[in-house]
Amino acid sequence: MDPNVFFGEKTEAKLYIGNLDMRITEAALIKMFSPYGKIVHEEFLLHTHGRKRGEPRGFAFIQYSSEEEAKLAKEKMHGRLACGRPLVVRLSSEKYLIQEPHNPSGQSGEATKTSHSASSSGQMSRTSKIAAIKNKLKALEGEGFSAKKQKQDDIPCSNNSIDHPSVQR
Repeated sequence: MDPNVFFGEKTEAKLYIGNLDMRITEAALIKMFSPYGKIVHEEFLLHTHGRKRGEPRGFAFIQYSSEEEAKLAKEKMHGRLACGRPLVVRLSSEKYLIQEPHNPSGQSGEATKTSHSASSSGQMSRTSKIAAIKNKLKALEGEGFSAKKQKQDDIPCSNNSIDHPSVQR
């Protein structure tokens, strides 16, 4: 396999998949994402040392053969429930940005800021995480999010096999 396909100029076709349930296997992940295009490479990350060695880390990367396929998979799978957890799917070239909460009073509290050291290391403070979750919930409520409807779209976890609802058998 050409290393430039995964690490070079084709990174716009590479997806980050996060918030994976520990029951989701590498095969199940490929099965979930294969209906959207040709997967040319995948990286299912495991802990390499310590007490959790060999266990899934909760995220993976999938490389499609084209940017269009990656964007379609992102559109269809982001926020989709898998084993009861919403998947986080984004192009690996996208940076994760936390929206600051709308603060009509103009005050900037601790919950609206992240420390420089936390953001540079990729870590977030507890208050920042809580603020981000609250913002996401408000945005979902504003979009008319229905938890009941979302539950119907859950990709179930059973016997380490995950059926893709859009695939006809």
